[in-house]
Amino acid sequence: MLKKAFKTIDRGFLFVEDWSLFIAVSVALLTAMANVVLRKATDNVSLYWSDEVVRKVIYFSTYIGCVAAIRSRSLIRIDALPQIFPVLKRPLTLFSHLAVLFFAGIMVYLGGKMTLMMFADEYARTTTLQIPEWYFYAILPLMGVMMFLRTLVVMVEDWRSKQDVTGEQ
Repeated sequence: MLKKAFKTIDRGFLFVEDWSLFIAVSVALLTAMANVVLRKATDNVSLYWSDEVVRKVIYFSTYIGCVAAIRSRSLIRIDALPQIFPVLKRPLTLFSHLAVLFFAGIMVYLGGKMTLMMFADEYARTTTLQIPEWYFYAILPLMGVMMFLRTLVVMVEDWRSKQDVTGEQ
């Protein structure tokens, strides 16, 4: 049952990560390209808001990309020491997972507080598009929850693969 729940979480997160990143990067790319074409093809026509869109997409893709990096096991971790001392691989991997869980918890807590603070401030809006800033701050606790759950899934996978190799139950 736990395996089925983790598989469902994994598929749901995979869908959200892949499609949200695809859509966001596509919007930024199309906006930037349109702005360049308009600037080169005309004398004074420009999308004054294109830089803001690209900045917000970079912000979004950085945080959601962290969740995707956990899935592919590409997040920064200590890997030189286990190559020298293979016995340290499991403890350092556990330490890395615990550090990510701690970071994710901080992101949920502080990101939630910052989101609420921006939500309460009616003047906190983006410069050119006038989008409420709390939308962008809401990515922080969302990313924290996703990182936390994704790390738990990876930890269980690591634990199960250890059991399969050693024959433990």
